Amino acid sequence: MLALTQDAAEVIRNIVDTAEEELPDETGLRIATESMDAEGAQLAITVVEGPEAGDAKVEEHGATVYLSTSAAELLDDKVLDAQAHDDHVHFTIGEQGAEPSSNEHHH
Repeated sequence: MLALTQDAAEVIRNIVDTAEEELPDETGLRIATESMDAEGAQLAITVVEGPEAGDAKVEEHGATVYLSTSAAELLDDKVLDAQAHDDHVHFTIGEQGAEPSSNEHHH
């Protein structure tokens, strides 16, 4: 199952906490695969008020992440990390047990 770093959990909690409207307790981040190509999967990350049917749920460090079936398979042995920059968040997926990769790319 996907693991969350402490940083990622903090970023996710902040995203949920700063939402305009009052959100239910099930609110979390949802990761789904958008498309697959030669370079791998494009992941869509959205804030949702609850899981969709078939979603896997990861709860770590007070943060909730939902994974679509395909994303759950794809990220089964991965770690989600995040760095907050001024106006955006940079999520990275790494291998469990590996050192975080340093290939930074900015939007």
